[in-house]
Amino acid sequence: MSGIPSFDLSDRDFSFFSRLVYEKCGISLHDGKKELVRSRLSKRLRELHFSGFSQYLKYLQSPDGEDELILMLDAISTNLTSFFREKRHFDFLEKEALESITAQMKRESRRELNIWSAGCSTGEEPYTLGICLSEALGASSGLKVKILATDLSTRVLDTAQSGIYPSARVAGLPQDLLKRYFLKGRGKRQGQVRVNPEIRSMITFRRFNLMDPFPAGVRFDVIFCRNVMIYFDKPTQEVLVGKFHQSLRQGGYLFIGHSESLMGIEHRFRYVQPTIYLKS
Repeated sequence: MSGIPSFDLSDRDFSFFSRLVYEKCGISLHDGKKELVRSRLSKRLRELHFSGFSQYLKYLQSPDGEDELILMLDAISTNLTSFFREKRHFDFLEKEALESITAQMKRESRRELNIWSAGCSTGEEPYTLGICLSEALGASSGLKVKILATDLSTRVLDTAQSGIYPSARVAGLPQDLLKRYFLKGRGKRQGQVRVNPEIRSMITFRRFNLMDPFPAGVRFDVIFCRNVMIYFDKPTQEVLVGKFHQSLRQGGYLFIGHSESLMGIEHRFRYVQPTIYLKS
């Protein structure tokens, strides 16, 4: 379209972006991502009235550019998700993992089940976890479910926190789940649904960079980190998997994405089945 400025991204500037992004959040941007970076960040340049990427890079490095750095990482992050995505993970959690986890909780006289959805995007994954656990445990279990949902992107976390989605996003779910766990919008919210308060109350949303130190002393029964590590190189994956292992309780499970594997990296998990690992 005429009137909209176009920006060229030089190899030198792209190389700098790649190093900066890798340093800040571990995402590895290979040469094939150059056009994606150019197209997604051009909008930021236009909004800030910069003349080009070199000027934008200088701003990112300045004290005034601290908030913009977060927005830049938001812009280049890919956030694709859906309710019950990779459903076999939730089936395994309900039908197999929960039995051993709850048995261990009983032995330890522990009533709080802790789950981490790392890289939660717009919230469908942690809300799905809440629904699954409600279905599997029932109201009479006496267990308290706490789900920590984190992401690098403040933009997607705003959507996740609201729990409001277009009706089309839940159209494929069984009717009984829709009735139990979603509220239909009316008036100006027509065509939308909201996750019910019971499920929303289980979840705490926070911005968190997986490259930062993990909170000391926090232990989880289950960690979901799916389709996140594909953006990291092998050394970064190895460090991250080691941190996940340390953050899980003995007998806890790590779930990773369908296109991911721990093959080729050093780790202390026991393989259960593709994309599911146990801290034994």
